[in-house]
Amino acid sequence: MKSKLRAAAVAFGILSVGYYLYYGLTYTPDEFTGGMLGWVGPQMALPIIALTVVPMVFAFTGILEAFTGRNSSEFRDAEVGIGTITSFRQTGVSVNDQPQVRIEFRVEGADGKTFDSHAKMIVPLTELALLQPGVVLPVRYLPGRTDKVEVDRSGDSGAAQRAMNESLIRKGITTRGKLDIAERGLAAQAVVRSLDVPGRIRGGYTEIVLGLVVTRPDGSTFETRAEKYLPPSAVGLVQVGRILQVHYLPGNEQEVVIALPVNA
Repeated sequence: MKSKLRAAAVAFGILSVGYYLYYGLTYTPDEFTGGMLGWVGPQMALPIIALTVVPMVFAFTGILEAFTGRNSSEFRDAEVGIGTITSFRQTGVSVNDQPQVRIEFRVEGADGKTFDSHAKMIVPLTELALLQPGVVLPVRYLPGRTDKVEVDRSGDSGAAQRAMNESLIRKGITTRGKLDIAERGLAAQAVVRSLDVPGRIRGGYTEIVLGLVVTRPDGSTFETRAEKYLPPSAVGLVQVGRILQVHYLPGNEQEVVIALPVNA
């Protein structure tokens, strides 16, 4: 829809200017009129209208996308990648007092390759504080043109989660076995009794070893240890005494998976 409206606006602009130039170049003055009337007169109306309509159409279609919460038709079915914010700035454009922001990303594609790109989007003032370097967001990208991406607005959390899982597996941060436990295991709560940091790092994530006391659904408890790689910003969430959400399989209580938010 956006492409059709913009194409129609551009076509109208070209035809309007073309008609104006044709009229001026082919105008034949008579003994009562001068050659200037070939350029000044009612024929100016169409180019003036075009200069007003074309920018309005481009602006309206951009605003429409911002408030419909959907990706543009070009990116709607594009690949899903993992974008890490490296920087952002306001562009100076605003819609209903909500600023447009240019976000610089380091994107990891579905094939594991990384590239730098950017996205522009309208961000409510109340959410600007959430845009910080290091924050991870799912993005849509075109494999043949990676200079621009769009933050994924499809609401398909499954696609975003799959992209994140594959990224973590490639980096050695998790395994398919642990992901299976997170998907099929029982949800429970656990208290951190001990915290050890062996010192190993993978992809900027620090390895930690936790001693846990897990409470089963029936109220009984068991003790276990869990190894996990965490970004430095999330280490504070697993300090001794913290209550964590975990998953485990009843037949293997020694293998516990900790659930933490991506942008902890």
